Amino acid sequence: MLKQTLIATAALITAFASAPLSAEETETAIFAGGCFWCVEKDFEHVEGVVEAVSGYTGGMLPNPTYRNHGKHIEAVKITYNPAKVTYSELVEIFWRSIDPTDAGGQFCDRGHSYTTAIFATSPEQREIAELSKMKLEVAGTLPAPVVTPILDASPWTDAEGYHQDYYKKNPVRYRLYRYGCGRDARIQELWGDDAHKGIS
Repeated sequence: MLKQTLIATAALITAFASAPLSAEETETAIFAGGCFWCVEKDFEHVEGVVEAVSGYTGGMLPNPTYRNHGKHIEAVKITYNPAKVTYSELVEIFWRSIDPTDAGGQFCDRGHSYTTAIFATSPEQREIAELSKMKLEVAGTLPAPVVTPILDASPWTDAEGYHQDYYKKNPVRYRLYRYGCGRDARIQELWGDDAHKGIS
């Protein structure tokens, strides 16, 4: 009897896992890759991403703001349709849009609040991210060890309104900042033809 129950349960789990996802069903990914303006812009140009929101996470303050978020990390909460883009694909895109070998910040932005991290929202996400990181380290394609941590998601606070979609609201200032910070030049240097892979 127990064996039959286990077989039936396994069949139900398999059927559920293989069931097609609804076009409206979404999931969440959270990545920190330096300046959240840039991470937000990059992921809003990934097919299957519904929305990207800039915010603060990884700290203890109940309501961090841009003025006092130094112990938090600038990050982006990504809403995506897993029927169009998988979490695994998003992680691969993330690696190739940052410098995962820099523990002190990203590009011209230095300090804890600009460090990189993957914030897993479930055990499955953590497993996928850790496996991806391990494969990257084993591949040996980068000139230094991967220092980006895989962390459990922690309390989240949306950044102020003027930070959201900054690249759309202030296109000239945004382009000048991104170029002057050396972000794309460094990513190209690190990743070559794979730089920004998956970002249109």
